[in-house]
Amino acid sequence: MLNISPNKLSQKVDLSHFNSSKIVFGKKHFKQFNRFLLAFAISCFLILFLPWTQTVSGVGYLTTLTPGQRPQTVQSPIPGRISEWYVREGDYVEKGDTILHISEIKNEYFDPDLVSRTGKQLKAKEMSVASYKEKITALESQINALDNERSLKLEQASNKLLQSKLKVKSDSIDFEAAKTNLGIAQKQYERTLQLQTEGLKAITDVEAKRLKLQETQAKLISQENKLLASKNEVVNAAVEINRVKAEYIDKISKARSDRFTAQSNQFDSEAQVTKLENEYTNYSIRNDFYYVRAPQSGYINKAIKTGLGETFKEGEALVGIMPADYEMAVETFVSPIDMPLLHIGDRIRIQFDGWPAIVFSGWPNVSYGTYGGKVVAIDTFISPNGKYRVLVAPDENDYSWPEALRVGSGASTLALLNDVPIWFELWRQLNGFPPNYYQPQNATAKAETK
Repeated sequence: MLNISPNKLSQKVDLSHFNSSKIVFGKKHFKQFNRFLLAFAISCFLILFLPWTQTVSGVGYLTTLTPGQRPQTVQSPIPGRISEWYVREGDYVEKGDTILHISEIKNEYFDPDLVSRTGKQLKAKEMSVASYKEKITALESQINALDNERSLKLEQASNKLLQSKLKVKSDSIDFEAAKTNLGIAQKQYERTLQLQTEGLKAITDVEAKRLKLQETQAKLISQENKLLASKNEVVNAAVEINRVKAEYIDKISKARSDRFTAQSNQFDSEAQVTKLENEYTNYSIRNDFYYVRAPQSGYINKAIKTGLGETFKEGEALVGIMPADYEMAVETFVSPIDMPLLHIGDRIRIQFDGWPAIVFSGWPNVSYGTYGGKVVAIDTFISPNGKYRVLVAPDENDYSWPEALRVGSGASTLALLNDVPIWFELWRQLNGFPPNYYQPQNATAKAETK
C-alpha cells in the first residue's frame, strides 16, 4: 500500500470495483481542486496589488480642546478652616456661585472689625497729612513775610547809612570851614597884635581878636567832634545792616527748617497712608476669599477636603469641578519613530472605548464605528511615558462625535498616511521598517514657493 515494493499491487489485483478506489483515483476530483488552488493563487497575487493605507496607531483618552475647559480643582488662596458647604457632589453651579465658606486660622486676622479699624487708622493718617500740609503752607507764608520784612528793614538801614554818609560830608564841609575861619582869625589876631605894638590899635582890639580866635578854635573842635560822630553813625548804620541780615537769616532759616521738618513728617505720613491703604485693600480682598466661589459654570465632581472644621493650606485643592461647556478632543500618544510622520491637519480615525467598531487598518473607508478627526497640536518635547502627545480635534467634514462621550474615557487612533500596495506593506512589516516619510501637499507647495 505504501508502494515500498517495486511490485505494483494495482497490476496484479483489479481495484476498480472497490468504492474507495473509485473515490481516491477519480480524476475529476483532482481537476476541481487544482482549479481552486490556481484561482486562489491568482486572487492572492491580485490582492497584493490592491491599495493599502499606511497608518500610525496611538492610544490616548478624551480631553478638551482648550485648557480652560478641562477638569480642574478649586483652591483657596489663603489658609483656613472649612465652616460650611453649600453644594453637594454632582450639583451644577454657575460661575460665581458660592461653593463653601471658610474661617480664619491666623491670629493676626481674628478681629472681625479688622477692616473698619484699619479704615479708621487710614482716615486719621490722612487727616495728619492734611494738617502737615496746612503747617507747611503757614510756614511758607511766614517765610514770605520774613523776606518782605527783611527787605524793608534793609532798605531802612540802607537809607540811614546814606543819611549818615551825607551827614559826614556836611560835617566835613563845616569842619573845613571852621579850619578856614580859624586861619582867618589867627591872621586877624596877629595883624591886630602887630598894629597894637606899633601903637595903631588899642589893647581892647587885640583882646577882642584873641577872644574871637579862641571862639573859632572852639568851633573847630566842635565841628571835628561832629564829624567823628557822623563817621561813627556811618559805622553803626553798616553794622545795623549786617545785624538785620544776620537776624533775618536766622529767622528765615529756622522757618525753613520747620517747613522741611513738616514736609518730612508729611512724606512719612503719606507713606504710612499708602501702607494702610494697601493693608485695607488686602484685608477687604481677604474677607472676600472667605467664600470660595466657582470659577466657571460646571458640575461638582468630588470634594477633596470633606467635613467641617478641617484645615488646609493656601493653594491646596478643595473640590473638583468639570466645566459645563467644552469642545471635545482626543489626547493620543505615538512612538518617537512615528512622530515625524504626523503633521498639523492630518486626518485621524478614532475608536472610542465602549462604542462597537470594526476596524480595517489599511482600508479606513470600510471601517465601521470609527470617527474622523484632525491633528491640531503636536508636542515638541517627549512625555513622561516615553511618547509624544498629539491633540486631535473633531473633523467638521466627518460624522459628529457621540454626545454621550465623557472626558477621560479611552480612545484608540489611526493616523492615515500614504496609500501603498499590499505587497509593499507586507514587505515593510516583515523588515520592521517605519511607514514612508512624506510631506503634506500644502507644506510642499510652501517649500516650492520659497
